[in-house]
Amino acid sequence: MSGAKNCPETTRQKMIGLMYLVLTAMLALNVSSEVLEGFTMVDDSLHTTINSTAVRNEDLFNEFEYLYKQNPAKVKEWLDKALMVKHKSDSLYNYIQNFKYDIIKMVDNGDADPEARNVINKENYDAPGEYALVKGNGKILKRNIESYRDFLISLSENSPTKQKMYATIFSTAPTKKGTPWEYAIFEMMPVSAVVTVLTKYQSDVRMAEAEVIQYLKSQTDVSDYRVNKIEALVVPNSRYVIRGSKYSAQIVLSAVDSTKTPQYFIGNSMIPNGKYEVNCTRSGSFNYSGFILLAGNDGNVRKFPFSSDYIVGEPSATISNEDLNVVYRGIDHKFSISVPGVAAENISVRVSGATVQKTSGGKFIIRPTQDGEINIAVYAKVEGKEILMGNNSYRVRYLPDPKAYLQYSDAGGITRLIQDGSLNKRMLRGDNVAIVASYGEDELIQAKFNVISFAMLTVFGSVETSGSRLSNRQLSDIERLEGGDYITFKNIKAVGPDGKVRNLGLIQVQI
Repeated sequence: MSGAKNCPETTRQKMIGLMYLVLTAMLALNVSSEVLEGFTMVDDSLHTTINSTAVRNEDLFNEFEYLYKQNPAKVKEWLDKALMVKHKSDSLYNYIQNFKYDIIKMVDNGDADPEARNVINKENYDAPGEYALVKGNGKILKRNIESYRDFLISLSENSPTKQKMYATIFSTAPTKKGTPWEYAIFEMMPVSAVVTVLTKYQSDVRMAEAEVIQYLKSQTDVSDYRVNKIEALVVPNSRYVIRGSKYSAQIVLSAVDSTKTPQYFIGNSMIPNGKYEVNCTRSGSFNYSGFILLAGNDGNVRKFPFSSDYIVGEPSATISNEDLNVVYRGIDHKFSISVPGVAAENISVRVSGATVQKTSGGKFIIRPTQDGEINIAVYAKVEGKEILMGNNSYRVRYLPDPKAYLQYSDAGGITRLIQDGSLNKRMLRGDNVAIVASYGEDELIQAKFNVISFAMLTVFGSVETSGSRLSNRQLSDIERLEGGDYITFKNIKAVGPDGKVRNLGLIQVQI
């Protein structure tokens, strides 16, 4: 019976074979449904990130529009670039959205969700390959991503780190095994997995949009004033001087061409280098005026008049802030306060809107406790009476925003801070690892900031936590990362001694 292998199966054998196939399919379906449900969870998390980033982007544009209204000439160039970023980001985002919807329509037909969130036939392996590879739409998507990536890189020419980040996030290079990008994503992949990967690209688009807009906004230097005219200015050391000392003032132009040297006059007398000095031998009020001559680019000499005044008074208090030009709320400031002819122990200070503590001699510690400004009044004890010798007002500012750093211990146990760089997983598991906020190694202001919350974004999604330490969930995600993967710490919030909660910039680390 050599031909027994060609014998037809009996009805019972066919039934057993069919039952085996059904059982195998049911087992595969159970495993697949768990995996597919995981993709759905990741997709939902990515949409949460997209929504929060969209809110941030809207706020950035509102700030940009406000700055443009304040100074159109200076901000327009950067706002136009930001609007171009928004247009290209929306274009790629919407293209990916339609791409997902077209695939879902192939498997769910009339029941396809227009938002591409709820997929019925998640396990379908044929539709992604047919739509992306057979019909050629994968190559179009690849070209669109590459075009957007190159556009972002061109706008970040002054930041090689950002250029490298965009090149990595939007890389369309083949896999290590040489598989083309579009085949690695769409060939024999279930619809649920493909939708999640595409949503991840949409999230990357929104986050890159926020990064570039923030970068363009920082280029406006809106805290500076644009020069639109030339004026003569008098900059005195002080308009109030002590009898017996000198009144000194620097006369300058508010806009200066280094290739041209102005001529300075008080009355009709030229003064060298624009420096006017007078020996003050008597008290009282004094006025003076003059002009500056400057040749323009057209060869014509223009005349810029000026006038000023100063007061020579009897000895009074002098106040100098040893640390800063302004005072910051919530921290201590060292002041050196003296009154000519009065011993330090006979000087007292009263401050409205701040606490004051005398340390030694003419040294005082002043800590502002209110917004707006504080007034420092100096009293001298003369012949048993306290006499007001002078006062001065200082504007109160909130502390400048610190920078966010990832703190860790290196191989030698030395504490390090990093904002952008590479670390291994072992360093990220150390007891010293935390998100911190400070002014860095070159800080000029001593202030302690506490990180109250942050989020960690990886390929597995975004995980938020309170405090400054990594949560168990975040550490678990780090363990699952592979070499070359990126970790982005975002939504970092810190509070300083002034009580103000600040949103700090991103930290990015590559494994």
